[in-house]
Amino acid sequence: RLFSSSPARASSHGPSYDPPTGWLFGVKPGEKYQSEGWEAPFFYGFCGSIAVFLVAYAYKPDTSIQTWALEEARRRLEVEGILEDPEKK
Repeated sequence: RLFSSSPARASSHGPSYDPPTGWLFGVKPGEKYQSEGWEAPFFYGFCGSIAVFLVAYAYKPDTSIQTWALEEARRRLEVEGILEDPEKK
């Protein structure tokens, strides 16, 4: 810390190490896992936001330069009479 007026201090708020218990997620075999209060809202919020994103992505307009160029070329060829207007059939 080159340009600091306060000294560097280590935080000491107690031990933060959880020793391994040997059980996956701390649940012993034969016991039923009890979900915590934040798990259901997190799951439904996460999956719901992904679903909304996928629907929005599926219906987004095509703004690529290739699509614009194809439509512009077709419009110009129709004006010049080289290409028939598909709407007139």
